[in-house]
Amino acid sequence: MTAKKLSLKQRYEFLTRDLDWEPSYQPIDAIFPYDQFEGIKIKDWSGWEDPFRLTMDSYWKFQAEKERKLYAVIDAFAQNNGQTGISDGRYVNVLKIFLTGISPEEYQAHRGFAFTGRHFRGAGTRVACQMQSIDELRHVQTQIHTISHYNKFFDGMSEFPAQHDRVFYLSVPKSFFDDARSAGPFEFMIAIGFAFEYLLTNLLFVPFMSGAAYNGDMSTVTFGFSAQSDESRHMTLGIEVIKFLLEQHPDNLPIVQKWVDKWFWRGFRLLGIVAAMMDYMLPKKVMSWKEAWDIYFVEAGGALFKDLARYGLKMPKYADVATEACEHISHQNWGLFYQLCHVAGFHAWMPDAAHLDWLSEKYPNTFDKYYRPRFEMWAKQEKDGKRFYFNGLPQLCSCCQLPMLYTEPGDPTKTCFRSSTFKDTRYHFCSDGCKDIFDNEPEKYVQSWLPVNQIFQGNCGGATVPEVLKWYHINVGVDNGDYVGSPDEALWKSWAEQRLSEAS
Repeated sequence: MTAKKLSLKQRYEFLTRDLDWEPSYQPIDAIFPYDQFEGIKIKDWSGWEDPFRLTMDSYWKFQAEKERKLYAVIDAFAQNNGQTGISDGRYVNVLKIFLTGISPEEYQAHRGFAFTGRHFRGAGTRVACQMQSIDELRHVQTQIHTISHYNKFFDGMSEFPAQHDRVFYLSVPKSFFDDARSAGPFEFMIAIGFAFEYLLTNLLFVPFMSGAAYNGDMSTVTFGFSAQSDESRHMTLGIEVIKFLLEQHPDNLPIVQKWVDKWFWRGFRLLGIVAAMMDYMLPKKVMSWKEAWDIYFVEAGGALFKDLARYGLKMPKYADVATEACEHISHQNWGLFYQLCHVAGFHAWMPDAAHLDWLSEKYPNTFDKYYRPRFEMWAKQEKDGKRFYFNGLPQLCSCCQLPMLYTEPGDPTKTCFRSSTFKDTRYHFCSDGCKDIFDNEPEKYVQSWLPVNQIFQGNCGGATVPEVLKWYHINVGVDNGDYVGSPDEALWKSWAEQRLSEAS
């Protein structure tokens, strides 16, 4: 008789879970010491359902095909001098922030999933984490390869590993992943797999990558869409984590709800950088940050939590506060970038009249009332030779590590300020969400490496701005400051003049 052909599910089971075994030399609690201390109760590890039943051989074939397509586009972009065909030289500053603030976090996710996968006693979860760990490593590699082409022509990209570890605003994404990786394995899965990948990653990889395409950067949009199929798998893994935990034991619900509340807020604060990139740094706009938030969180996230309500899980605690803040957060962040670009690794500028009109259209209830007068005043000062820079050191939130620039819910004229005292020391926060996170585990956050505090303590190269910038690996007058008058602008103008000459 001919052996019966195995189904895909059976084949997957044989090539993954059937490779597991019952230990005999060591007790299982000694082999997997980390998946119980958080209080999560698992009755049946076999209840884990693998969303994508990819075996390793099919995984490599699938990814290899995507690599061939991706590198064909990257090579074509380079050979055809694609950098000269983007919408404007200003656009490249988006890639500087992406490379320094986002790509290194892909590597952090790779390391986090590799570690976390090792410490789950369920074979299904270990395989899922292994797959995602490999995905994240591929993402950082393809992003570096893609953006390296721009590094041949534009400034501010060559020192991205050092800048990620040292520059003050990059401590925001770095602290997010440091926080997640130093948590327990289940919390890590909620932080990255659910809160970041499922709830929030679409805000980066869909509208932002569409913006890259609209601005003529086909190499970047290609790596974005090449990663998107992986992100779909990651999002499915994130929702499976939630369902698995909530189905295993009713005692897991309050723990999971607390993690969802925490990591939603931490992710929202982190994505405020993306908000400024979308609203201010794309010369050709696709949609506003507020429009993206309404589509990908309010509508999609609202539908998700309606579905999860049967498990008892509620919308994140400060979801309504975040939605209201989306009227303000990109403008507040861009104002900060503009004031501090002399100590940053990218350029900033004031939006022109057409850009201001676009912002007025997209934010009809708030922009003209609260932000347009401010930007017009700064533009006039710049025109009069009195360009405004903030020459001090901003106070940082002790949780999200952003400067204390955000406003009170319901009152955008008043800076939001909260504080807590722990062991006779006072800590400061930009929001109720950040204060709640700190108050729940202060022993963790008092150890945070806050850049401004470290500068004051003399741990960042010296006591003066030039010394700190040297320690940051920022080439003063080249990597930083205003776009107008920068080497990047001069290069872009020379290309524009050359195109006009060739056309005539």
